[in-house]
Amino acid sequence: MKPSLTLILSAVFLAYIAHSMYVIYGIFFPEQCKSGGRCIYPYLSRKPTPKLEILVYTSTKFSFVKERDLKLVWRNSSLDVSNAVENTVNVSLPFKVRNNGTMYLHVFLVPPGQDPFVSQYTVHKYTAITTYSLPKSEVFSLMGDTAKNESTRPDIPISHWRQRVTINIMDEYLALDRNAIPQDIYRYFKSSPDGDYLPVLFIDELSFRVRDLLPINKTSKEMPLSIAYTPISVGKLRFWSNMLNSIETLHRFGFTEKDTDELKGIFADTNFYFLMMTFAVAAFHLLFDFLAFKNDISYWKNRKNMVGLSSRAVLWRCVSTIIVFLYLWDQETSLLVLIPAGIGAIIEVWKVKKAFKMSVSWNGMKPQFSFGQTSDKEKETEEFDSQAMKYLSYVLLPLCIGLAVYNLLYTPHKSWYSWCIESLVNGVYAFGFLFMLPQLFVNYKLKSVAHLPWRAFTYKAFNTFIDDIFAFIITMPTAHRLACFRDDVVFFFYLYQRWLYPVDKTRVNEFGMSFEDEQPVSKVTQKKKKD
Repeated sequence: MKPSLTLILSAVFLAYIAHSMYVIYGIFFPEQCKSGGRCIYPYLSRKPTPKLEILVYTSTKFSFVKERDLKLVWRNSSLDVSNAVENTVNVSLPFKVRNNGTMYLHVFLVPPGQDPFVSQYTVHKYTAITTYSLPKSEVFSLMGDTAKNESTRPDIPISHWRQRVTINIMDEYLALDRNAIPQDIYRYFKSSPDGDYLPVLFIDELSFRVRDLLPINKTSKEMPLSIAYTPISVGKLRFWSNMLNSIETLHRFGFTEKDTDELKGIFADTNFYFLMMTFAVAAFHLLFDFLAFKNDISYWKNRKNMVGLSSRAVLWRCVSTIIVFLYLWDQETSLLVLIPAGIGAIIEVWKVKKAFKMSVSWNGMKPQFSFGQTSDKEKETEEFDSQAMKYLSYVLLPLCIGLAVYNLLYTPHKSWYSWCIESLVNGVYAFGFLFMLPQLFVNYKLKSVAHLPWRAFTYKAFNTFIDDIFAFIITMPTAHRLACFRDDVVFFFYLYQRWLYPVDKTRVNEFGMSFEDEQPVSKVTQKKKKD
């Protein structure tokens, strides 16, 4: 048998992922130079090991800085490259910075006692210690007397302070071929007068997180700054450098710092082996998403009736997916979470159209909706579906109304719209899994699960467990994180019904057909052949 296009694409995708992981392994574990005269050695490999002094300055300038343009905020004259150090200082902000200006952090590495602005052994790096970001939306009690503060507009970016910075020095004494220095390391190289390369200094901008930002206003005369020094390996340095380039590319395409903050967290807060596992899990998640999307679309495209399927469950999934999307949008969640939620909402709307056999025609600018006919078997399924929803409504309505009233009285919100969306999404997250129960009830009444799209369901089940892993990695609202574990329980109930109701020829398949439906057709065909 010839392999299908899906199998070929899946194999190519997995091969690409395997090659990418091999490339990442090569980044973390590069080969050292062994050819003698062509090698360049690190300054730190000298005997005895040279001593270093690190100086950290602030300035409103980033280029062509002179000593008078800088203000010293931290100094360590006995730096041990292999030991981590952390210190917190208060930094004075000039009026220009308080007036929505930018401040830079300059780091100098030099042998003790030498002038960093004159010495040929000086290594210098700088970074912006402020950034422009939208102010955090204010919340207030909708039923209280507290008025919303209009002093800052939430749609205008203001200057924010990065209260933490991490400085790294490569502590691996790596000998490199002078004619084949990797580009991601070469950009940090500086040769000493003696022909070796000076310590590789790196300011870890991947550790700049949105959660650490503090807004700057005209009364902010001082801001706290935590300066941390940690050694860094050559592999981590190379990988961090490439990731920063990728993030800068995303920013040029319109992604904000908040959108890429989750990516920074994935890479900056994990070790190499967990990073490899995350990369592999993300790859399989993408593959299963593609396969589930393909099979789900194929299933619903060929579906001619709703026998054995809960139409109310389909409608609920559509409504709940839209509510979740609006909630994530209102919470200004990362595009990494928002975009898949939006795509899922569009697919669910299309499913509702198929489930209710809905067609739309236009009479000028006025849309007209029409619905298809319902068969006897579909009416039987609708009866079971209606019976299940009747029992659920007795439980859900009081709980949802009570939770909405509690949030209104005791929880602050940005606006009435935020309260409405949050109340709806809390109902979705807290009780949404109950709306999956009507399908279980229909399966119980029909004593069959053959009508379910099991192939697409299996791929989605795999992704459910993968989402459980990402729930601990990607930043998202707590309610959304807890909902990732909700589907696991229902999945096991579906598996139990799959075992309880084995497929036989009398039950309908995913196309609404059964062996009994085909029997009369085959008999008529045989009779015609005899005639």
